[in-house]
Amino acid sequence: MHISKRTQKMCQPALLKYYPLVEEAKKKGRKVYFLNIGQPDIKTPDPFLKAVCAHQPKVLEYQTPEGILALRTASSSYYQRLGLNYTKNDIFITNGGSEALLFTFLSICDPGDEILTPEPLYSIYKEIAAAANVKLVGIRTHAEDGFALPSKDAIEALITKQTRAILITNPGNPTGKVFSKEELNCLSELSVKHALFLVSDEVYREFLYENLTYLSPAQDQKIPEQVILVDSISKRYSACGARIGFIVLKNQALKESIKKLCQMRLSVSEIDQVGAVNLMELEADFFQSIIKEYSYRRAIVFEGLKKIPGVICKMPKGAFYFMVKLPIIRADHFIEWLISEFAYENETVLLSPADDFYLDPEGGKDEVRLAYVLNAKDMQKAMGILEKALEAYKIAFPEMCK
Repeated sequence: MHISKRTQKMCQPALLKYYPLVEEAKKKGRKVYFLNIGQPDIKTPDPFLKAVCAHQPKVLEYQTPEGILALRTASSSYYQRLGLNYTKNDIFITNGGSEALLFTFLSICDPGDEILTPEPLYSIYKEIAAAANVKLVGIRTHAEDGFALPSKDAIEALITKQTRAILITNPGNPTGKVFSKEELNCLSELSVKHALFLVSDEVYREFLYENLTYLSPAQDQKIPEQVILVDSISKRYSACGARIGFIVLKNQALKESIKKLCQMRLSVSEIDQVGAVNLMELEADFFQSIIKEYSYRRAIVFEGLKKIPGVICKMPKGAFYFMVKLPIIRADHFIEWLISEFAYENETVLLSPADDFYLDPEGGKDEVRLAYVLNAKDMQKAMGILEKALEAYKIAFPEMCK
């Protein structure tokens, strides 16, 4: 029987592949600190849960394919508060940010077309691109200089006749990179010059530190027809299990294409949409205590990493991840050993190997992504375990260390 090349090209995300080993570790009575995945431990806001519990229709019916009016209206008000002039008619509700990305890829690319994106990149981009028969072309950035974009000329050299868009994650996953005004202007200028879409994945929009100001390509009045915002309630509202995402855009022709895809899958969960209405109505002060908490966790991790000899990382300016270069040869071997063999006071940590965040896996073979999504006490403990683990690994596998 034939299996499509499309799905054969797709890979299991590395951040999930160690779970069978985790189950074995748990059977041995070990506690595992999960630093591998961006699952916030902050409580989901009560307004969401109350709205869901209060919603008791006699029949759960299909809803409007582009999303219920109440949620699109509330979302429009949210974007207006950010200074972005999007109306309810500019917004499509999707099954999470992943469907938003898939619909975007399918709408702007034909099979074999290309999308440029800074690398390291969010690993799921690769699988969505494979499903859509789209080629991702990496704009290589490096930990040593804070994952800054290369020169405009270097980026332009990557553009071909098949290039259809530039895709950024701002703030970045896995890097925590926040794009500067100069970098965004550079990408906007290239988009105009080469008639490209500029896709801005802003799932971590509110996670900005050190009093940084929110910047978005959507603020550029020169390219309203070329900007596509991809968004989700998962991270900012600690609601990953409520699969609500957004595609936000002005381009009318592209809206018609995306609408067809929404109609194809009929509708998004009515219950999740009803709950999300209340989330989108929360004011900016809701995030103040959350950002304060994540800032504290970020400081704990950075101080912990600085104590470990040979570790290279920069303080991230956004999101809730560190991209860390370790003094080892292969992060995947280290992580597997961490879970299957190592324990300190009967506890260990699970990290995500960074090779999953590169188009060429060799690019991040000595790096890991670390998510600071646990409470401060647990993050402190986890950093101590990581330090002990690297010491023990160097003794056990000197040939695998730098």
